Amino acid sequence: MAALGWLTPRRRSATARSVLAGEASAEAARKSSQETAPPPPQEAEFPVHGDVSAAAFFDLDNTVMQGAALFHFGRGLYKRKFFETRDLARFAWQQAWFRLAGVEDPEHMQDVRDSALSIVKGHRVSELKSIGEEIYDEYMAERIWPGTRALAQAHLDAGQKVWLVTAAPVEIAQVIARRLGLTGALGTVAESVAGVYTGRLVGEPLHGPAKAEAVRALAAAEGLDLSRCAAYSDSHNDIPMLSLVGHPYAINPDAKLRRHAREMDWRLRDYRTGRKAAKVGIPAAAGVGAVAGGTAAAIALHRRRR
Repeated sequence: MAALGWLTPRRRSATARSVLAGEASAEAARKSSQETAPPPPQEAEFPVHGDVSAAAFFDLDNTVMQGAALFHFGRGLYKRKFFETRDLARFAWQQAWFRLAGVEDPEHMQDVRDSALSIVKGHRVSELKSIGEEIYDEYMAERIWPGTRALAQAHLDAGQKVWLVTAAPVEIAQVIARRLGLTGALGTVAESVAGVYTGRLVGEPLHGPAKAEAVRALAAAEGLDLSRCAAYSDSHNDIPMLSLVGHPYAINPDAKLRRHAREMDWRLRDYRTGRKAAKVGIPAAAGVGAVAGGTAAAIALHRRRR
């Protein structure tokens, strides 16, 4: 205001008011522009509604369902006298190991599949499919992770296809997919002749790299753009499948997958923690007790049969 000293008091007052008015107007304009500015860009919607070139692929064991589908199937077959108590003990031990370790070990899972194949040998495929529907209601329905189920439903609601991709027998996988309202399932194919199981596989179990090849083949047949697709799994064995898609998710990940997912900046979801288990109605303490009890029972049965 010193520069205005040569002006008369009246003119100095008028000029000062003009400066003040100008500054006030500029400040008001600045605030107004901030208030009306478009909001900062947000993360793109996912899944994108109406994007039919995209689909979602979900691993089954410990991703969609708690534990191994084969174990639950084995429980149902035991109830129907397909095998003896010593076989149930083996299944119980395998399931307890799986839940405690939380990791798919290829050799261990091969033992589980061999057990199942020996049990179904000589039975009709139609019989096992019918029984599978009953076993789903008895042992599997209550073990679906609500959080993963919601992720699958989001893709369905967006008009996209959703597939299970699992090493479990394709008949079991198809039952689960149908009951969850999913599009379908990719699974291990057991050999059958004239509608009767031979006790052998067609090729190899759908595990690890084989899952990636199945997804690649299905995507080509369906006209899907894998860069727009999503895949979900708990196991580092499924890194080949997860790496195929543009939207990989680690669900209830084992240590190796968690580490890889963080290195690759993949999204993670874990529904096993005490806090999240409570949210979805799964008492964590009860789960631990069930595993411990199942392990003890398996050991006791094994010792009795010696």
